[in-house]
Amino acid sequence: MIEDLQNIFTISISPVEVIRNLFVAFVCGFIVSVFYKISYRGISYSSTLVNSLIALSMITSVVIMVIGNNLARAFGLVGAMSIIRFRTAIKDTQDIVFIFFALAVGMASGVGLYAVSIVGTLTVGLVMYALSRLNYGMPRRKELLLQFTYEAIDEKEPEYTSVIKSECKDFKLINVKSPRGDLFELSYYIRLKDKSKAGELVRKLSKLPGVKNVSLLADEEGF
Repeated sequence: MIEDLQNIFTISISPVEVIRNLFVAFVCGFIVSVFYKISYRGISYSSTLVNSLIALSMITSVVIMVIGNNLARAFGLVGAMSIIRFRTAIKDTQDIVFIFFALAVGMASGVGLYAVSIVGTLTVGLVMYALSRLNYGMPRRKELLLQFTYEAIDEKEPEYTSVIKSECKDFKLINVKSPRGDLFELSYYIRLKDKSKAGELVRKLSKLPGVKNVSLLADEEGF
């Protein structure tokens, strides 16, 4: 019994192995972050996630080395993680995929399966990149991305809503940011009633009080 308790705090791994595992985790995590950058197709791109993917891969490698083949350590880690509360909402499922991607290569590096880590990183990364280039899974219908900033002047319904309703066949609010209390950055997916009136929609919105920086992006990637 005493020997079992002592084994919980004993890590049978050399410093050279630790450095080697962390180096492979870093390299693979960096490659994962590169694939994330070149394959991302959404509008909520996170530069902090790019850096976090590298760190996540290395941290996972450390965790796996700490656990080793000791079941007691594994349960201890689960207990420690259970007290952490994650409050950051992940908006894009692709972000979740790459987070698990970084976790997986970190686990492989942590147990010394370098071939699995490197080959898996390149294979999965290339698949993700190819799918993004081919626009696989993208809707066929053509949409536009409308973005503008709005400074609230009063509590009445904003005038831009009536303009959007009059010019668009359908629309969907997909993102709202507020740099400060009365300023909002809005993003809509829209389909125009008349595709030739895209410029007219931009002009109408630009003339409204409180509306600035109006931009309309074509659906070149299918969204």
